[in-house]
Amino acid sequence: MSSMSTAAPAKSLYERLGGVYAIATVVDDFIDRIMVDPRLNSNPLVDEAHHRVSPAGFKYLVTEMSCWATGGPQQYSGRSMHESHAHLQITAPEWAAFMEDLDATFDKFSVPQPERQEFIAIIESTKPDIVLPVTT
Repeated sequence: MSSMSTAAPAKSLYERLGGVYAIATVVDDFIDRIMVDPRLNSNPLVDEAHHRVSPAGFKYLVTEMSCWATGGPQQYSGRSMHESHAHLQITAPEWAAFMEDLDATFDKFSVPQPERQEFIAIIESTKPDIVLPVTT
């Protein structure tokens, strides 16, 4: 008999966040929050997009992407982040407001720091495809 112990495989971020139902609940609050944030809607292109898309459909795609990106079984079926956002001309201050809204949602649901930081790293990895490049 081997003396090596077999440790249980580490749980994915998806599992640590509670799976699709927990992620969908957080996404629901987050999308409701960003859709009415005046800091985001002061950009007329973002405001128009927020009123053009179905909140339910938007929540579905964000939930699907969040589950996929965190290691869940879902497959993201939406457009690329660049394709979805380039025409919106999102600025760095708007990105900061978006991230503050995410933080407020995480606070509301008491998302633990390790999972919060791991999820934020995933979101931050999309920033170059979403935010206008800084010009000097």
